[in-house]
Amino acid sequence: MEPNILKRILFDERGHWDEFVRKHQGKIRVNVLKEVAKFRDCGNPKNGFKLLVCEGCHDLRLVPYRCKGRFCTTCSCGETEEWSRLLEEEVFQVNHRHVVMTIDEGLRDVFLKHRCLLKEFMDEAVRIVKEFFEKKHKVTPGIIAGLHTFGSRLNFNPHVHMLVTMGGMKQDGEWKTYDFVPFEMLRKQWQTVVLKLIRQNLNDRDKKQVQARLQKAYSNNGEGFYVHAPKQKGNVKAQLGYMGRYIKRPAIAVSRIVDYDGEYVEFRYHDKTDGQEKTERIAVEAFIARLIRHIPDEHFKTIRYYGVYSRRTKALCRKLVGVWQEHARKWIVRAKRLLRRTWNQRQKEKTGRDPMTCVKCGCYYEYKGEVCLEEGQLKIKVALCANSKAVLERMIRDVAGVQEPKETREKEETRNRTAKQVPTREIGGELYLFAM
Repeated sequence: MEPNILKRILFDERGHWDEFVRKHQGKIRVNVLKEVAKFRDCGNPKNGFKLLVCEGCHDLRLVPYRCKGRFCTTCSCGETEEWSRLLEEEVFQVNHRHVVMTIDEGLRDVFLKHRCLLKEFMDEAVRIVKEFFEKKHKVTPGIIAGLHTFGSRLNFNPHVHMLVTMGGMKQDGEWKTYDFVPFEMLRKQWQTVVLKLIRQNLNDRDKKQVQARLQKAYSNNGEGFYVHAPKQKGNVKAQLGYMGRYIKRPAIAVSRIVDYDGEYVEFRYHDKTDGQEKTERIAVEAFIARLIRHIPDEHFKTIRYYGVYSRRTKALCRKLVGVWQEHARKWIVRAKRLLRRTWNQRQKEKTGRDPMTCVKCGCYYEYKGEVCLEEGQLKIKVALCANSKAVLERMIRDVAGVQEPKETREKEETRNRTAKQVPTREIGGELYLFAM
């Protein structure tokens, strides 16, 4: 399989990533090294694979394990689509606002250096909106918040995206609808909260270093930090897709990389100052440095749920609203529980072709076993029959590059010739077609 352009930039024969690690050894976060290593080995059969066999023509198919990492451009794409699809059916079918809260440009490096503040950064953004509904309208809204750390040029620009129900649930389960967001009040509150958050969580030495930035951020933003929440017609699917596209994926899409010549990378970006599409050309080392700073810390949740969408109270809130709407005959919640789709289901929906169908004969591939990496060696985890085990053993040798003895190879060739002579026979009304 041809590696995508991001893999070539990092891991081609020039060894840019290895050189970057050697040059900046000790300065790179442990989780960054872990995620990039997972991305490097994603799809490599040396880390394990599954064996599929066509029931018609006996074509063998090796399916390598994927890394499912946060930095992987392949794995995160499917995960984003599945997340938005499942969540679309679980949220209340009411109007939502997409609220974005940003900070002053001079404070971005403060959060880059003190990443421990990002969790409270998200919580405080949500608290402001949640308290407005609770104090003003006596209802609890539903909020899905996501931390977004990168700008269009891969610069570090932490801000919070929130999907907020326009209304909320009262204590008796009644749902009340409101469609007003007090921008001026929220902007000033958000500015105060961010500045206080930094001052309260830094030690005296660090506060002295950022004091000038804090003062400048306050004086240059007389109306408060920017808060954006345009009115929308309740297209929850599009809003969730937008949030997932920018929050659950790596900092740059492969399609945005225009050119790579071995030393420099050119990529497209949208300049929001003039609304134009532009390109930027930078050295590979600078490109890598911009890219890896957006990998979150291990176990850090970039998407969180609050209010009636909180994981602890979601089921109870749904039940209370359901009882109320039965009585009031106002149908707010029509959510249905969906199961996660399998890989072949997602591929069939995207391409129109079932990847489990053989292109040679049109028959279906059957799962026959798999191999896992244990203590640095590939070992058979599942083998559904003796033939499958023999094929898996041969595949392990091929993948590992081990030459088998001549006698063993001759015996296996004899066994394969004998297996091919076995006629197709009917067992219990079904055709037995597997004879390798």
